[in-house]
Amino acid sequence: MARPHGVRGELRLKVYNRDSDLLLSVAEVILQHQDGEQNLVKLLHAQRANDAFLVRIEGCDDRDHAEELRGAQILVPRDLFPPLDEGEFYVCDLIGARVVAPDGEVGLVEGLLSYPTCDALLIRTPEGRLELPLVDGVVDEVNVAAGLVRVPRRDPLGGDE
Repeated sequence: MARPHGVRGELRLKVYNRDSDLLLSVAEVILQHQDGEQNLVKLLHAQRANDAFLVRIEGCDDRDHAEELRGAQILVPRDLFPPLDEGEFYVCDLIGARVVAPDGEVGLVEGLLSYPTCDALLIRTPEGRLELPLVDGVVDEVNVAAGLVRVPRRDPLGGDE
């Protein structure tokens, strides 16, 4: 959750997939607190607000309560995700996947970053974090079932080794 919005408990959400309208069509969401605790809550209202969503959830009726939820996440239950076309995947299914090159492991997928030109996987490596553009030539294969992302070389961006 990015921040409270207004005085009636509305929440402004930063979304991971700006193109998705899924929040507009679900009745319940999972509220995941920063400590990892999860609760199923009714979604009373959702609307787009530029690159974010404004939502109201049951039980959050004022700005103080909304402020207490800062840093929490709103998750859509997995069984409500729309079916995928062949070759597509949900990034949440790749979190924790191993990124491997022919000569060994590069790191683990931590998340997704969206840029105007392409999406990039955020990879945790022993040397730090790496952004891996999801484009041909940088990523050879994404195998969700195996929890694996294959790249053509240890330095997927082709820099000095």
